[in-house]
Amino acid sequence: MDQNNKDYSVMTVKENKNRVNRPQIEAAIRMLLEAVGEDPNREGLIDTPKRVAKMYEELFEGLHKDPREYFKTVFNEDHEELVFVKDIPFYSMCEHHLIPFFGKAHVAYLPKEGRVTGLSKLARAVETTARKPQLQERITSTVADSIMEMLSPHGAMVIVEAEHMCMTMRGVKKPGAMTITTAARGVFEDDAIRRNEVLALMKNT
Repeated sequence: MDQNNKDYSVMTVKENKNRVNRPQIEAAIRMLLEAVGEDPNREGLIDTPKRVAKMYEELFEGLHKDPREYFKTVFNEDHEELVFVKDIPFYSMCEHHLIPFFGKAHVAYLPKEGRVTGLSKLARAVETTARKPQLQERITSTVADSIMEMLSPHGAMVIVEAEHMCMTMRGVKKPGAMTITTAARGVFEDDAIRRNEVLALMKNT
């Protein structure tokens, strides 16, 4: 797992906000506006540093949260068939350019010995993992590894498809280009039939 995701500090949203230094962000945004040739004191920009600081507080609230926390609540059900939640929307910030990327995540796991979790927990794990400076590959692997570690299923598979604004707004400027990443663990890594079942369900609208 990536070094950034090894040492988790589980915090409430309120505690996390206390870790954000709004005045420092505001000062940095003022400097940025000046550096690109703008006047941070003009009417349209006077409150921009405050707005950006508040926005970053929300967009990066996952920095001090652990997605594994959502899988501590486990239910025992007589069910060892596929559980699959598709089309989970997410928004994140590319850590290379601090420009958004966004899309959908599809999360599947095959329960073992009846250990299942709430469906909403899968979506919350995706959202928390995305809310920090990120890479799409890391989101994909982090969610899959969290499920494997906490639920000990037969296997887990996560597919993420996203559009990156760093490819749309700058550089190659190719709007609409989608990046797809996958992480297959356990039986989904070894069994092509199981893996193809998830892929087929993902494509089925």
